[in-house]
Amino acid sequence: MSGKLAGRVAVVTGAARGIGLAIADRLAAEGARLVLADLDEVALDAAAAEIAGRHGPTPVAVAGDLSREEVAQRLIATAEEGFDTLDILVNNAGGGIIRPFLDHTPDTLRTTVERNLWTALWCSYYALPGMKRRGYGRIVNLGADSVRNGLWDHAAYNAAKGGVHGMTSGLAREFARDGITVNTVAPCAVDNEQLAVFVAKAPDVARKFIDVIPMGRAGAMAEIASMVAYLASEEAGFVTGQVISVNGGSTML
Repeated sequence: MSGKLAGRVAVVTGAARGIGLAIADRLAAEGARLVLADLDEVALDAAAAEIAGRHGPTPVAVAGDLSREEVAQRLIATAEEGFDTLDILVNNAGGGIIRPFLDHTPDTLRTTVERNLWTALWCSYYALPGMKRRGYGRIVNLGADSVRNGLWDHAAYNAAKGGVHGMTSGLAREFARDGITVNTVAPCAVDNEQLAVFVAKAPDVARKFIDVIPMGRAGAMAEIASMVAYLASEEAGFVTGQVISVNGGSTML
């Protein structure tokens, strides 16, 4: 298969639907062989079949809670043992519990951090030794533009995603001479199923999230996937430690 990721092996977490599925589909279209992970086993198997129907080889599917160390370790081992390498890790697993800070409970706070930060930490922790040994790697994290613009009701979510942003620069510097780049793509509101549900439940709040975007619309999942595919490629070999917003201008640096 041709494409700028031909011959590369990529792990994509949170790949059963939404942005994760769009990213996985784009990487497959660029020639990558895929290992997909998600908490929802049924949806994950359906996503793998969907990608295979469009692009050929059926991705390997690993279901489980990646905030648990042993699940993340199993995911990375599945890729490395099955393909003898792991070139690309996309830490997309997450999902925000978006509500005013004092409406959170200890459980929702803990869940928000586990979903968004611990998943990325554990997967990176187990992927990096092999990447360093082989002298090549691309880690692309999914962050959040709300970390930069202080969006309403996002304080807990931003605490978790801000940790991902901070991990990005730290790992990028530590592994810069090992052929490994580490970057984060930070979307604003994205036109997906989660946003549609939120619009239906709280249209006035959702409207505020869109109104801060100068382009006046949510981002398309394909627009997020495009940036991830670039950062996952050899073309982006001199880009590391960056948080790159794909945000319609909602923050401008």
